[in-house]
Formats: sequence, structure tokens, C-alpha cells
Amino acid sequence: MHDGPGPRALCMLTFADERALRSALTTAAFVRGLADLPAGAAITADAMARTFYATEGDAGAQDLKAPFSYVVRYHRPAEDERAFVENYIASHPTLLLKLPHVRTVLCDFPIAWQDPNNLPSANYMLGNEVAFDSVDHFNEAMASEVRHELRRHYRELPPFSGRNTHYPMHRTRLV
Repeated sequence: MHDGPGPRALCMLTFADERALRSALTTAAFVRGLADLPAGAAITADAMARTFYATEGDAGAQDLKAPFSYVVRYHRPAEDERAFVENYIASHPTLLLKLPHVRTVLCDFPIAWQDPNNLPSANYMLGNEVAFDSVDHFNEAMASEVRHELRRHYRELPPFSGRNTHYPMHRTRLV
């Protein structure tokens, strides 16, 4: 993929529910952190519900401990967003799980909400993340026949005119 340079950081904050998310985002420390961003830094915020698709025998899939991820985002619009998302989740995660060395596949679905700090939305329609134990494992997966099958499937999805980004990233758990 030639999506240009990826974001310097992609922070994923996990909460039990939307109330806990709102509570954390309105603390004085969080708001102060937003005010102290480096000059020129751009930030967006989206609330998303996450669904995990575990590989066979990986009971710890929801821990997301694998240190390398391929983060994909589908930005709006789609001609029929519901049809696009339903078609995608009905078959694409299953194909992703066939990639060699894949540890975890997850999909992120935006939820309707207003950011309490008025940060702009990235306008995601759908996100996914595929986790691996190493860059070498990721590279093997990207060279596999399964990747070609995934590309064929992508071309068969319902019409989609939004941006689609792909960023390989090292994952670091802070807390």
C-alpha cells in the first residue's frame, strides 16, 4: 500500500462503557494534556466498539499482546454504508484469520457520540487491525496467497468512495 506516511501515534484507549470513556476524557489531566500538544500536531477522536476474531486456540486474543499491528481504516463515504460493513464483516475477518502467523484480528465500529472536548472525528466507517508477533511474520503474511485473496475480496465489496488507509505499526501497551 502506498498511503503515505502514517500517523506518528495512534492511541487506543479502552473503557468498559461509554460512561467510563466520557468520565476519563473530561478529567483535568486529560484536558490539560490536550492543551500541551506539540505545535502542528493534529488530533482526531472517535469512539468505537471493538469485536475480536480469535485465531484457533488463542484464548488470549483480546489481550492484544502481539507487538506488531497492521491498522486499516475505511473512511466514509460509501454508497451504502450498511451494506459495505455487513458484507465486510461477514467474510473479511475470516479471510484475515487465514494469513500466516496472524495472532489476532479485530474490527472497530464507530458509535454515535459527541466528543466532550470537541475534537474532530476522523470520520471512520470501519476499522480493522491484524496483529503479529514480528515484522518478519507480517511481511510473510503480506507475501502470501491469502493477501491476494483479500485484495480480490476487497474489489468485490459494495461501492466505497472514501479513503482506505493501511499502516503497519509497532504496538506498545502503556497501561
